Amino acid sequence: MAWIKIDKANELDNEESLGFEIEGHKLALHKLDDQFYVSDNICTHQYALLSEGFLEDGCIECPLHQAQFCLKTGKAMSAPATVGIKVYEVRQEEGEVLVAFP
Repeated sequence: MAWIKIDKANELDNEESLGFEIEGHKLALHKLDDQFYVSDNICTHQYALLSEGFLEDGCIECPLHQAQFCLKTGKAMSAPATVGIKVYEVRQEEGEVLVAFP
């Protein structure tokens, strides 16, 4: 596992998300209540970018069908999604935001 710096992370305002890639893998950085979260960026129900979704109450909502996923666990919280998303460990160090990526 490597800790990888997320460029432009500090440009995010609260309740914003940013899509990015590591080694061809689509990820999303979310900022909610001054905390950063990283998840897969593709909804498990149907292809949609979660980074274009709505953040609220600790969840990211798919912009296509409004399925919600918990930012802490990745669990699918509402239909039509039944399969969760992968979430990644995040840390802040010397003003940088880093994600643990296998």
